[in-house]
Parts: sequence; C-alpha cells; structure tokens
Amino acid sequence: MNEIFDDSTLTEIAHLICGDETPLLYRKGYEIAAFFQRAGWDDVPEYDGTPRHKWARELLKERQEDATDDAEHAILRLANRLEYYNQQQEYHATLKRLNEVLVLDGRRIGEDGGQPVLVRCEAGFEDEVRQLPRVELKVSVTEVVSDPELAATVQLRLDEARTCYEHGAYTSAVIMLGSLLEGVLAHAAQVRASGTRMPKPLRNMGLNDFVDFAYENKWIEHDAKLASELVRHYRNLVHPLAEKRTGHTPNRDTLDMCWPVVNATLNDLAATAAAPAVPPSVCAPAERARGRNPNASTQRPTPASVARRRPGGGPVAGT
Repeated sequence: MNEIFDDSTLTEIAHLICGDETPLLYRKGYEIAAFFQRAGWDDVPEYDGTPRHKWARELLKERQEDATDDAEHAILRLANRLEYYNQQQEYHATLKRLNEVLVLDGRRIGEDGGQPVLVRCEAGFEDEVRQLPRVELKVSVTEVVSDPELAATVQLRLDEARTCYEHGAYTSAVIMLGSLLEGVLAHAAQVRASGTRMPKPLRNMGLNDFVDFAYENKWIEHDAKLASELVRHYRNLVHPLAEKRTGHTPNRDTLDMCWPVVNATLNDLAATAAAPAVPPSVCAPAERARGRNPNASTQRPTPASVARRRPGGGPVAGT
C-alpha cells in the first residue's frame, strides 16, 4: 500500500530537497532532477527553469496522484547518508527538519539494517514525541547474564522490545520486557543461590517468585521490587482474556513506566553480581509481613558498596 502524504508535508519536503536555507544542502535545478533519479524515479523530466521549489513540489504531487511510491522514495533519499558525502552538518540538519515535518503527518525516519525507513508514530509536534524513558541502563547484558548464549537471547529481546516501542506495538513491547525480566532473574537464582534454600523448585517459580527471591537475597533494591509488580501485571496481558478483564490496552505511557523498571533491575543485578548470596534474615513475623528487615540498612549491599569491594574500587562498568 502506497504511503499518502498531506499536501503540506509534500510542500515542506520540496523545501528540503531545494535546500534554500542554511545549513541544508542546496541543490540547483538540474541537481534536483538528478536527486529524483538517485531516489529511484523513472522518466524524470529535465528541469525547465520553473522556480525550483514549485517544480519539485509539483513533481512530488503528480507522482503521488499517480499512485506510485516515488514521494516516499524521495523522502527516504533525503534521509540517506549517501546523499551527503563529506557533508555531515547538512545531513544532520536535514534529518532533524525532516522528522519535524513527518511527525505532524504521523511518520518519522527510522533505521533497518543501517538504511532509512518510514515508521508510523503518533502525530504531534516533534518536541512532544517522547523517546525511551530513562532510568538509564548503565550496564551491558553480559554483566548481568554470565551464560553467553542466554545473554545473546536477552539482548535480542531487549532490542525487539525497543523496536516494538518505536513502532507503537506497546502490548508486544511490554510482554517482551516481562519475559526478559523473568529470564534474567531466573538466571540469577540459578547461578547465585548455591546453598540458599529456594522457596519452591526453580521450574515452578514465576516472575513474582523470582522478584521476591532476588529482593530477599539483596540482589535488587526495594524500588525495583515494588515497581516490578507493574511489569508483571502487564506481562500477563500475553493472555487476551487478561486484557479483556482489565479493560486496558498498554500504550506509550505504559511503556514509559515499565521500561525504567527493567533498566533499574538490570543495573541492580550487575552491581550485586560480585556479592555473595545472603540468606533472608530471621526477623519477627510482623516485620516480615511488611517486607522489612530491621538490619537491612547495615547488611544489604548497595551498588556503591559492591563497587568498593571490587579490585581497584572503581565504579560499576557501564555501556
């Protein structure tokens, strides 16, 4: 199906092709014709001396009315680095302005295998289109998962969650994040819990069990434990009936809340990777019921304290 662009979008695209404003790349009339040829257009007419912007705009509109993909091809050529040999400033200025124009029409420029592609997004002004939320992921997956094969799988799921987020597939993204979170916590329980009594057989544990176990063993902080409940809730929407019961479909706000939870948990797991397993402390039933350990402030390792125990006392490595 051909992409259909608003007339105002095509008008702005014609301005970008002409490049009359600095620091955009300026093109003379014959260079505009050559640009369309590089974009893959057939039968591009010679420039006829008409004002350049008018000529480019009319060609874009004609090709769209002819139900071709030529307008899309021209847009993608504008975003292609090959169009800007040794002209990095012009490339970045064009790409920035191009996304400001496209986002009003519900698109933006993404990448697939290093090549520009058009991606659907929520229509709005560029400064209103939110990027991935930050609590920043300060570590690599290999700092959390010691099994190389599993680490590659976890990294792939993290990448796929990002792709889903960028394409507006929010339910798929949050399910992917929940799966990733359960996988890394299950791995931590498997490799760190030597000599520690498991609450149930590993194969019978779910995400909630792994979160509680990681917290009791001081592998994750209290905020990560509490917030992980949100990820677990939305991960369960892998079952359509669960989504029907809740009456809510994940949206961008959902991911903006869930993604930092995953980042914080991965940061905590990496920071405590060198710490020995700490069995849950024996405390009064009332304290345990509230999830509190009266000695936690003195016993529980923090990312900073773990870093100090590492050789050289340097900070936790980041990416």
